[in-house]
Amino acid sequence: MTRVTARRAVIELTGITKVYGQGEAAVHALDGVDLRVEHGDYVAIMGASGSGKSTLMNIIGCLDVGTAGRYLLDGIDVRRLDENRLSLVRNRKIGFVFQSFNLIARTTAQRNVELPLAYAGVRTSERTRRASAALRRVGLADRGSHVPSELSGGQQQRVAVARAIVTEPVLLLADEPTGALDSHSTADVLGLFDDLAASGRTVVVITHEDEVARHAKRIIRMNDGRIVSDDRQVGVDEPPPRAQAVGAR
Repeated sequence: MTRVTARRAVIELTGITKVYGQGEAAVHALDGVDLRVEHGDYVAIMGASGSGKSTLMNIIGCLDVGTAGRYLLDGIDVRRLDENRLSLVRNRKIGFVFQSFNLIARTTAQRNVELPLAYAGVRTSERTRRASAALRRVGLADRGSHVPSELSGGQQQRVAVARAIVTEPVLLLADEPTGALDSHSTADVLGLFDDLAASGRTVVVITHEDEVARHAKRIIRMNDGRIVSDDRQVGVDEPPPRAQAVGAR
C-alpha cells in the first residue's frame, strides 16, 4: 500500500475569528476560519466586498491578529510573538505584492528590491547580488537603475515581485496584484506568478477577478467571514503557455 506523506504546512489557521467593536455594534469579520496551505500550493482567495477576504489576508500576512484562534506560519505560532519578533518573522517569511506597488518613488528599482535585505541586516555586496538576481528573475535585469516613474505599471509590479522574493520567503502573498494594470501587463504578471508557483514557491493571491483566480491550483471562496468553498482546479499544475517570455515592457 502506497503511503502518502503530507507536505509541510506554510499556513495553518484553526478557528480564527476577528471581531471589531463590542456589544450590539460588534462586527464579526471572520467567523471560525480553518485553513491549511501547504508548501508549493498556489491559492486564490475570492469574495465580495465585506466577505472577510481582506481581513484574512491581513492575518495571514501578520499585519493583524485574530480575536481568537491559532495561526501557525511555517510552524511558528505568531500569537506568541511580541511586536519586534513578529516584524522579523514577517520580513523573513512573507513577500508582499500590493495593487499599488508600494515602491519608493525616488529610489531605483535596484534599491527598492534591496530594501527587505537592508532591514534584515544583509551586507551591501550581498544585497546588490541578490537584488540583481531577483530583477533578472522577473525579466528586468536592464531596468535596475530606473526609478518607478521611468517604468510602466507592469514593470513596477514586477519590481514589486522581485522585492517580494529577494528574501526567499516561504510565502508570496499578493493583494489584488493586477488591479492597477492593463490587460497586457496583467498577462505578464500572472505569467510570472505561474512560473514562480511552478518552481515550488507557495503563492496566495487575494482577488475578486475570475481571470486571476483561474491561474491558481486552488480557489477558496469566502462569504460573511467564512470559507464557503475550497476547490482544487484540474489542469493547472503547469503554467499556461504564453506567446512570449516575460520581458521589459
